[in-house]
Amino acid sequence: MISNKLSEILGRKRINKAELSRLSGISYSSIKNIYYNKTKGIEFETLNKLCNFLECTPNDLFEFTPD
Repeated sequence: MISNKLSEILGRKRINKAELSRLSGISYSSIKNIYYNKTKGIEFETLNKLCNFLECTPNDLFEFTPD
């Protein structure tokens, strides 16, 4: 299973979902779906924006746990 650590990263950086959306240019609904693990995939463009804005790598955002 792949899960994301977006909530942890936002907590450390003291940024909320709405602020991330406004400053990164990613729609709020996309961020909300990623944040709550409600998405089945993520576009590379969105991933690139997240990594650039949060100054992290995809490896920092996602965690793989065998089923």
